[in-house]
Amino acid sequence: MSAEVAGLQALVRVAHLGKRYGATKVVDDLSFSIAPGECLGVIGPNGAGKTTTIRMCLGLSSPDTGEIDYALGDPGEAALAMPQHAMAIKARLGVVSQIDTLDPDFTCAENLLVYGRYFGMRDAQIRKRIPELLEFASLTHKASAKPGELSGGMKRRLSLARALVNDPRLLLLDEPTTGLDPQARHLMWERLQLLLQQGKSILLTTHFMDEAERLCSRLLVLDHGRKIAEGTPRTLIAQHLEPDVVEVYGLGAVALMDSPVCKLAARVELSGETVFFYTQDARQLLDALSAWPQLRTLHRPANLEDLFLKLTGRQIREDG
Repeated sequence: MSAEVAGLQALVRVAHLGKRYGATKVVDDLSFSIAPGECLGVIGPNGAGKTTTIRMCLGLSSPDTGEIDYALGDPGEAALAMPQHAMAIKARLGVVSQIDTLDPDFTCAENLLVYGRYFGMRDAQIRKRIPELLEFASLTHKASAKPGELSGGMKRRLSLARALVNDPRLLLLDEPTTGLDPQARHLMWERLQLLLQQGKSILLTTHFMDEAERLCSRLLVLDHGRKIAEGTPRTLIAQHLEPDVVEVYGLGAVALMDSPVCKLAARVELSGETVFFYTQDARQLLDALSAWPQLRTLHRPANLEDLFLKLTGRQIREDG
């Protein structure tokens, strides 16, 4: 649900944003808003413009066209425009970037203390927040440890705790769980859910479709810098996909592409040696596939990964 539909003042409004590098449009006429308590997910292939959008929202890169306005103060306070008021805006944001920027020479507690000083906070004020931030990150027992002694998941949780030191209303998270194992990712998701329950808002870019479906109230799908779809995860899936998916793989699965069984599905795709059947009702299809007992089948509901691949294609994208 957009901020306008929700009837709430948007914390950030992005209107007709554009960015070009040479002859390439990296971001092309992009508009969105984020309401209080909302997690807006931005998904898309490599080079779709996700990180460039985040950089412009942070004032690290200037847009060629468009406007970015923040309303992070008290009700009735005038909105601030980026990049004209970049310093004032960033003082009210929380940011977790893709790259680890923790200071390796400081302990976990010292990383929080020094970072709080960047916001002009008094040491006494920061020290009062440090125990609760470490507890939130499940790092109380690591208060005196340096980042080099932490696991990847611990480092990401410390980065999240650091982003909360100034108690921001809005967090910008650029692929915050990349490189984490499943256990660490699930713990990070739990912490992000807690923040949403507390009323904080999140702008999240991610390559993990299960992450987007779990956390995001609304999604933007970008490709070649343009917004190609927007809505709640379940609504987008219902709008663009058949409800049932049957995956078939194993020796000889590719031969199904030339068989009459394809007529039993609304749409059929081949990826590597796996055949994907998209259908309104899988029963007849599964019965027909019993004639190929050597093949393995997986029947499941359509998900966000199916949506992503349908809208942006299955071809590999190089970083860019």
